[in-house]
Amino acid sequence: MPLSGKTALITGGGTGIGKAVAKHFRQAGCNVIISGRREEKLRETAEQIGLSPEMKYRATDMSDRAQVNDLISWCHKEFGDIDILVANAGVNVVERRLENITAENWDYIMNVNATGAFNIMHAVLEPMRQRKDGLIISISSIAGIRPSELGGAAYSAAKAGMDALTKVIGLEERHHGIRTCVITPGEGDTPILEQRPVPVSDDHRSRILQPDDVAHAAVFVASLPSRASVPTLVIKPTSQEFV
Repeated sequence: MPLSGKTALITGGGTGIGKAVAKHFRQAGCNVIISGRREEKLRETAEQIGLSPEMKYRATDMSDRAQVNDLISWCHKEFGDIDILVANAGVNVVERRLENITAENWDYIMNVNATGAFNIMHAVLEPMRQRKDGLIISISSIAGIRPSELGGAAYSAAKAGMDALTKVIGLEERHHGIRTCVITPGEGDTPILEQRPVPVSDDHRSRILQPDDVAHAAVFVASLPSRASVPTLVIKPTSQEFV
């Protein structure tokens, strides 16, 4: 399916995977809106990609339902229908072991990674239903299907919830022409890596996924004809075990 002229909304679009997805979708001819919490990062990314009538940004906290609804209203005014949603916003914390994580940090991770995903997906669904077309891509994590100490309990639980949410939407909405895909990256060189309890070496970073790798996967999924759907796509570093 040609992407030229389609409108894509990308959450967590100021850095990392979201930034790469925005770049590749724009190169494919999409109208692109990036959203995230930090306006300065969004502006910087939009300018790097090429700020234009086809490349816009708006700061939004995905855990705040009112802000999300305002974002969707603004997107419709700017571009009309949202054809593709890439739900990419995600966070983690350094102190992620259950013996150390605070209730506040648990809520923070769940509110952004799981509830935030619900908020943005729920907000785009009704217009997609009405026109019987739309694609929702979740950028999840291998931690959602292979929980580990490395990701931590809160992050793993939130990503598992995001995965289930996306898949159930795909089941419920398939007769309305709405497709969903959970892209499940393994270890990647993104800003969330800075929240690791133990710093990662430059050599290690060079051997794991890069944001562009995941962006290519997202463009592939979005480029398929509407009759074809990819419910789950796992992409991992060659060196990473997957059992």
